[in-house]
Amino acid sequence: MDTEPDRIPSSTTRRLPVGAEPQPDGGVHFRLWAPAATEVWLDIDDSDTHRMASEQGGYFSALVKTASAGARYGFRLDRSERRLPDPASRFQPEGPHGLSEIIDPTAFIWTDAAWRGVPAERLIIYEMHVGTFTPEGSWAAAMRHLPALAELGITCIEMMPVADFPGRFGWGYDGVDLFAPTRLYGQPDDLRRFIDRAHAHGVAVILDVVYNHFGPDGNYLTTFASAYLTDRHPNEWGSAINFDGPDAAPVREFFTSNARYWIEEYHFDGLRLDATQQIFDSSSPHILVEIGRAVREAAPGRTTFIAAENETQTAQIARPVEDGGYGLDALWNDDLHHSAMVAVTGRREGHYSDFFGRASEFVAAAKHGFLYQGQHYAWQQQPRGSAALDLKPGQFVTFLQNHDQVGNSAKGLRGHQLASPGNWRAITAYSLLSPGIPLLFQGQEFSASAPFLYFADHQGELGEAVKKGRGEFLVQFPSIAGAEMQRRLPDPRAPETFQRCAIDWGECERNAEVLALHRDLLALRRELLGAEAPRLDGATLGDDCWLLRYFPPNGEDWLLIVNLGRDRLEASIPEPLLAPVAGRAWRLRWSSEHPSYGGGGVAEPFPDGLWWFPGQAAIVLVPGDAAREPRSPHRRRTA
Repeated sequence: MDTEPDRIPSSTTRRLPVGAEPQPDGGVHFRLWAPAATEVWLDIDDSDTHRMASEQGGYFSALVKTASAGARYGFRLDRSERRLPDPASRFQPEGPHGLSEIIDPTAFIWTDAAWRGVPAERLIIYEMHVGTFTPEGSWAAAMRHLPALAELGITCIEMMPVADFPGRFGWGYDGVDLFAPTRLYGQPDDLRRFIDRAHAHGVAVILDVVYNHFGPDGNYLTTFASAYLTDRHPNEWGSAINFDGPDAAPVREFFTSNARYWIEEYHFDGLRLDATQQIFDSSSPHILVEIGRAVREAAPGRTTFIAAENETQTAQIARPVEDGGYGLDALWNDDLHHSAMVAVTGRREGHYSDFFGRASEFVAAAKHGFLYQGQHYAWQQQPRGSAALDLKPGQFVTFLQNHDQVGNSAKGLRGHQLASPGNWRAITAYSLLSPGIPLLFQGQEFSASAPFLYFADHQGELGEAVKKGRGEFLVQFPSIAGAEMQRRLPDPRAPETFQRCAIDWGECERNAEVLALHRDLLALRRELLGAEAPRLDGATLGDDCWLLRYFPPNGEDWLLIVNLGRDRLEASIPEPLLAPVAGRAWRLRWSSEHPSYGGGGVAEPFPDGLWWFPGQAAIVLVPGDAAREPRSPHRRRTA
């Protein structure tokens, strides 16, 4: 039966331009962008139907005084009998193909009013996939580990994407309901509770968001508006998002509102933007500028952090807006990861082939961030990166593991399973004591044995295509290209592939030595680097041995020496960065070979007046009291 569209009182209040929002004086206001439709019907539960009022620009809206939180609803376009979920749904209790649920974001009682965030210089990031972080795979279960993470020294959790997607499991990068935290990990208030408790423990939480594509299953946006997507830009994962073409304004608003939404309604402390090289925008200001601005404005009085993954290593992303940049805080540094893995494993296949794992690369990464800043990159047969020498070390997120680098391999093995124990401890020390923002991948702190494999619960032809595409992607590694290895690749669709990735937290006690290593290194980082970033220099002492010297503005110099090769015993070393502080002598402050970390033992670093750099180890030297320096015992000092 036809009805007149509901009249919308001028007193209606909204937090976001689209979606279902309970009103302060009762009822729920619905707003939708659907320029593809001439009329839109709103169905609430199974008995309440309303014709929505048409607005300018293709929007439709309705205020339903009898609606309330917890009710389920859907839209019908142009008298169709098919009920579609809300593109801005705040929750999909039955997944992306089901009806949406009205959520009241004001019902949760927050306790973090005094929370002001974590300053960039104190960030220690911990990447978490909620579905495998615990056997239960829920926010409630993950919350139980917050005290341990805080005690370890973690100050920021980076949560892998939670926008809802079809199926029982997945990495989260195929999300289709960008405003709906997935039902797989709990209720929306469970996520709020997790963040509230994290703040109580002094831990920030940032969210990994995917603004470069939508997943291949469950995306209804183009049914409402074809302008969400465009074929003007080639995209690695299907159609690109339309940020700069016809009717792009509502699309841009959709995404900037999403960024603001996570900060305002869930108290996230920032975002990690996935694969920004696949975000195309020729207009001004760039959409990344507007996303960054939305995040800052959504958190007045709070410190926020926005990091970007960018495979092309475009430094402009992290420069201030007033200098022509996009104003984001940091970039992921894959270059350092690649060098580290080559150094400790000796393997240079695929995208590792342009790295040698030499000492000079680690000195350069600590001083300059990206190793490729416009040089030719043989793997891609083109220049890689752009000039980034003006960026500060603290504008790079550095890591030895993350979901991509562990998961995009044949067996999903962790770094400690590929390297010798000594070298893994040594490169861990370099990673956590370098000036960049360190990131640990879940379970890395105690050498979790669970792999992190690629898993995606796609069925039918799509599932077959994903499985096939996975094998084709890994062909870039010659060792995986053979028929035998291809047959052995885990099936991404298999529940057991997902289940194998769940972390066994009992290993936290069984691998207490590894946990102690990470805890002590993070404490040492706080002590030696301080609140103000120190000046840094470095030098190579061989192909697999190097040093970093720190010059704190309000403290004493200190040295980090990493040797991934054999023991080195030197009578003299013509390297000025090894010179002691005037009137002082270097003394050993810390060694990765301490027995409490599972090492082989710690010895005097200057036996018989020589320099001794233990093999497959890292040491930290600080100024001591005695004025003694290494010298050769074979020659007398001349008068």
